[in-house]
Amino acid sequence: MSTEVRVPTLGESVTEATIATWFKKVGDAVSVDEMLCELETDKVTVEAPSPVSGVIKEIMAQEGDTVEANALLAIVEEGAEGAATAAAPKASAPSAAPAPSAAPASTRTDVEDAPSAKKAMAEAGLSRDQVQGTGRDGRVMKEDVAKAKSAPAAAAVPQGEREERVKMSRLRQTIARRLKEAQDNAAMLTTFNEVDMGAIMDLRKEYKDLFLKKHNTKLGFMSFFVKACTHALNEVPEVNAEIDGTDVVYKNYCNIGVAVGTPNGLVVPVLRDAQDMGFAEIEKTIAAYGAKARDGKLTIAEMQGGTFTISNGGVYGSLMSTPILNPPQSGILGMHKIQDRPMVVNGEIVVRPMMYLALSYDHRIVDGQGAVTFLVRIKEALEDPRRLLMDL
Repeated sequence: MSTEVRVPTLGESVTEATIATWFKKVGDAVSVDEMLCELETDKVTVEAPSPVSGVIKEIMAQEGDTVEANALLAIVEEGAEGAATAAAPKASAPSAAPAPSAAPASTRTDVEDAPSAKKAMAEAGLSRDQVQGTGRDGRVMKEDVAKAKSAPAAAAVPQGEREERVKMSRLRQTIARRLKEAQDNAAMLTTFNEVDMGAIMDLRKEYKDLFLKKHNTKLGFMSFFVKACTHALNEVPEVNAEIDGTDVVYKNYCNIGVAVGTPNGLVVPVLRDAQDMGFAEIEKTIAAYGAKARDGKLTIAEMQGGTFTISNGGVYGSLMSTPILNPPQSGILGMHKIQDRPMVVNGEIVVRPMMYLALSYDHRIVDGQGAVTFLVRIKEALEDPRRLLMDL
């Protein structure tokens, strides 16, 4: 009996994907839910599993091909032979060495590496021990294999082969297109301010242990920034609005996008109704999104519907930047590195931990006064966190 393998659900508004990697070939045995291929969409990577055990009879689309949603990828011939063949390596594995009686709950061999990384290691002739995994729990990702290959390969590249042409991933193409659209379509302008982070740093130092004990998550800076933004967006609603033709659409909620860097590019998962979230919920959600982003498991739905974005270049050491809008949003806040600087406080020069803030905004909808007011409210809330509790 033959079973069709089709492109899995890609998400709302996503109609096509590119086949990045085939992990199997015609004639290979597969088991139920074993990954057959990896597909790249505009925003996420999707894996296509086998619905049955059997043998791959036919592959309908090759690596690099663009396929539409629900398109036919392959045909698997069901049968005991395929199921047994696919299961054989798993059955023989324990005989290689007896399991210790007191094995730890999680070991290096328990971590399932990305299928695309396994294929890349096989093609490069690298063993698992030669690659340092950066994924969750040490999982090896495709990019880790590329790094492991680059070190010895750099010295061996002939003089005439010092350049490499690589096709951009669909994610990178989408990032490039959307960033250019933002520059072309919006009257983008950036205004700056600076904030003394001393009050927040003292508050974190005082309560971090109690916060971790009660909520089982760390207290970071981002929750303060998210709450400060929700208060400021409420006071300056045009920063939270968008232009639709000749209309301005004001949002009575704050869906805050938090930009996260991954090996494949920038992704922006969204904290929905952030105005109703507490500090612990914000921190837990951001941590979960970060783990998903590193493993390439963010869904389309988790990255849609943002009304405002926060980007933290400070984690990479950036002192100042002009962030680009995330269309159709009208504002994006750029956080930067905290740096000790001499400041005048009460007529005296003192050293304070300072951060530059940058607000890029669409001048078609946000006036300079509104943009400056927004940043001043952020500054006031961060320098005196008590204002957040009293909605001031």
